[in-house]
Amino acid sequence: MPADLIHLVRHGEVFNPSGVLYGRLPEFHLSERGRQMAQLAADSLTGRPIVSVTASPLTRTRESAQPWLERFDLELGIDERLIEPANAFEGTNIRASLKRNPLLLRRLWNPWRPSWGELFVSIAARMMAAVVAAHDSVESGEVVLVSHQLPIWMVARTVQGKPLATDPRHRRCTLSSITTLAWDPAAGLGRVGAFSEVDYQEPAAALLSQSIDLGAV
Repeated sequence: MPADLIHLVRHGEVFNPSGVLYGRLPEFHLSERGRQMAQLAADSLTGRPIVSVTASPLTRTRESAQPWLERFDLELGIDERLIEPANAFEGTNIRASLKRNPLLLRRLWNPWRPSWGELFVSIAARMMAAVVAAHDSVESGEVVLVSHQLPIWMVARTVQGKPLATDPRHRRCTLSSITTLAWDPAAGLGRVGAFSEVDYQEPAAALLSQSIDLGAV
């Protein structure tokens, strides 16, 4: 039997005093509050049969995975497919950059694609492939995948059968939130089976109002 549940965990708050879109840039570490968020996420599933923890290769996800490793006595796996999407504004403060150079607006011409970075369909495809691989990688128990807001949101929209393009301000995927999937063998086209969302929780909800960097892309 494969995994019983797959928990998609978003990283905690990043230390980002200059407010840049850090994207795939290295060495953006969690803030102290971000580490607290990550700990709350891991603590929230204490007692569950977590048998595997895999993260995106970026610093903030690996640091967010650490409390899970300690809580469940596991070693970290890395999956490149869980990474943040590439973005044309990476390394800049978007609002400040647009004020200095309004020509950058041309990169925003099609938010449904999106025109500033990796296609939504591409993000969804690689994330769903990572979910399938994680599901099949164990004989039983529950697995944790630590990723980023947009990739997790693409999974949620995919399993809900909803359009991928949405307003970034309305994504339901807060810092250190947990989106949980299960495999339903009786679902899907032709009843061949499909993943469905079975839970969503925000273990770090009490800290969100204090967050300076929300990390949305």
